[in-house]
Amino acid sequence: MGKKILIVGSGGREHALAWKLAKSSEVEHIYVAPGNAGTLGWNVPIKSNDIPALIAFAEDKGIDLTVVGPEEPLTLGIVDAFEAKGLRIFGPSRAAARLEGSKSFAKEIMGAAHIPTARWEVFQESQKAKDYIRKIGAPCVLKADGLAAGKGVIIAEDLETALNAVDEIMEGSLKSAGKTLVVEEFLTGQEVSLLCFADGKTALPMVPVQDHKRALDGDQGLNTGGMGTYSPPPIWTSEVEEQVMREVVQPTLRVMEERGEVFKGVLFVGLMLTPEGPKVLEFNARFGDPETQVVMLRMESDLLPVLWACTAGNLRDVQLKWSPMTAVCVVMASPGYPQAYQKGIPIHLPALLSHQQAVFHAGTAASTDGQMVNSGGRVLGVSAKAENLTKARQAAYHLVEQIDFPQAQYRRDIGIKGLKQNR
Repeated sequence: MGKKILIVGSGGREHALAWKLAKSSEVEHIYVAPGNAGTLGWNVPIKSNDIPALIAFAEDKGIDLTVVGPEEPLTLGIVDAFEAKGLRIFGPSRAAARLEGSKSFAKEIMGAAHIPTARWEVFQESQKAKDYIRKIGAPCVLKADGLAAGKGVIIAEDLETALNAVDEIMEGSLKSAGKTLVVEEFLTGQEVSLLCFADGKTALPMVPVQDHKRALDGDQGLNTGGMGTYSPPPIWTSEVEEQVMREVVQPTLRVMEERGEVFKGVLFVGLMLTPEGPKVLEFNARFGDPETQVVMLRMESDLLPVLWACTAGNLRDVQLKWSPMTAVCVVMASPGYPQAYQKGIPIHLPALLSHQQAVFHAGTAASTDGQMVNSGGRVLGVSAKAENLTKARQAAYHLVEQIDFPQAQYRRDIGIKGLKQNR
């Protein structure tokens, strides 16, 4: 008998995980709660933060493995709640998820594990934060301590922006996420994300990814949850990967275990490759979005046994296989994103002609008449892989041009940095 899988979440990451798990010969049925228009046929109308309803569903359907996509249910303790009922679930405990849920906690772990990162201070009072910023000067980086849906980080190029950012984070719209503020030195270099499978002791790296956070071409505009990704970035080497695993990932797992906060799931390491070497910008406690889209396109191993091994604590027995090809994901967003945007715009997709293409749905829904419409800020992750970055970019953008999504906003320079690195 094949396994029944429940995926929690509604974004592009969850569609990519469902798409990949659907290829497994060991999977009998997939459910996605609540899902989107790309996961129709698998969807269950339960919100990702409704933990009692998700537990009841898992028990009723005899779910063999639950896979958690978003950070919110992890920080609410979904893993602890499922495990208390004897249900197998992939993801970190509530205590371990604080690596993402609290920037100051993450810095505390980095300090205990001697992990290279930016110099930092934590503040609960805005005046003290401003005094410190005046002392260190700009540029600097300000981060809301709690979860802020990818919008809790402000890179301040000048002093005035930095001082205003203190008020914006601590007194403004971020509410509880910004009661505690982390101020960091500004690091220069190339950003790369490395996601790792972890079972508490062993970690296996996935493939490196470069994300594009700003809304507009040339890294202009507001910070978003991510406007596109590509993998692998040419700046990444096997030597860098070995160093990150040795100096960052393994010490993090060791310190978490020593504290009794064993980390299982995906340890997402956001890195800056500085002239002094790799430094950690942030940890996330789950698959990234839109990183997962290119990672799943490049993953040749069956995903299910890997997730299972993480929950069982025997990841050391697993070997991962990856495609040598390059993958690119271009996010098509609603007009106006990341600020106010219109919903309900009809979208028509072309037929995919190759298994090297995928359109991962994020903010999509089916309207009352069955028409697919946009329902969120980031709407589609238009993805393709090819033998090199130039061809992968061409394939992804060719697919973008075939999609009928009026006034869609997307960046036209996803992966350009990688082409420049190659020169």
